[in-house]
Amino acid sequence: MAGGSVVAGCGSPAAGLLVAGSGLPATGPSDAGPGHLAAEGVAPGRARFRRLPRLPRLWRLLPTPVGTPFTFAYAAVLAMTSLVAAWGDPALVHTLQQGSSTDVAHLVRTPTLVMLTSALWIAGGILSPYAIGFLLVLTALERRIGRLRTAGVFLLGHVLATLATEVPVGIAVLVGHLPESSLHRLDFGISFGVAAGTGALAGLLTPWLGMPLLALFAGMLVEDLVEFTDPMTNWGHLIALAIGVATWPLLRRRYGRRRGERRRRPAHGTVRRL
Repeated sequence: MAGGSVVAGCGSPAAGLLVAGSGLPATGPSDAGPGHLAAEGVAPGRARFRRLPRLPRLWRLLPTPVGTPFTFAYAAVLAMTSLVAAWGDPALVHTLQQGSSTDVAHLVRTPTLVMLTSALWIAGGILSPYAIGFLLVLTALERRIGRLRTAGVFLLGHVLATLATEVPVGIAVLVGHLPESSLHRLDFGISFGVAAGTGALAGLLTPWLGMPLLALFAGMLVEDLVEFTDPMTNWGHLIALAIGVATWPLLRRRYGRRRGERRRRPAHGTVRRL
């Protein structure tokens, strides 16, 4: 058999390396020796560390171009628009943001355009809580359900929560309960999408972590609503959170299939024993 013949009785370290290179398990007395450890991909001097629990890899909390391409690319775009908002001419920035606003007037004329462009800005700047939440929540969500479903959850929350808050404004203006200036209310940002992502992620985490996350975030949103500083936006956040929770049945099935595929897939460099 090409590349697969091993001399019997290979108990020396050199023979163990041959076993590792051949991709076949060691047999006989060498199973307990260094050759066996090399075949398993573990250095002989570090065998005792295999029993220690693996420390969490903190870098996985942040997006990467390979692991989470959607979140990484989106974060890069948001960083650029945030720099423009911070250092650009104030009049130009206001014009760009006004043109991207999902107010009633723009939704009637160019709904698709403003739905997309309004999500290119971060209300409050790059250091706002929702900017940090965007990185952590969408990274964790994309690692569990993939880029397409993560983008779908974000857009679902962004679009539906926007419509749920702006359509009543238009109706109120028509019946005379609000002034016509309400049709041009400045409205942009990523907070609705982040709220939907948070609701979706809470259903994929373990209960001892997901339920406190959901309760804490919902409590913050209710507190903002009670303060009544921006009731339309605050209601939109709660609606978006509920939209994310409503995706649990679908996302849990997908997440379960992905986990099952990972368990069935053999790890790279390991030896499968029959």
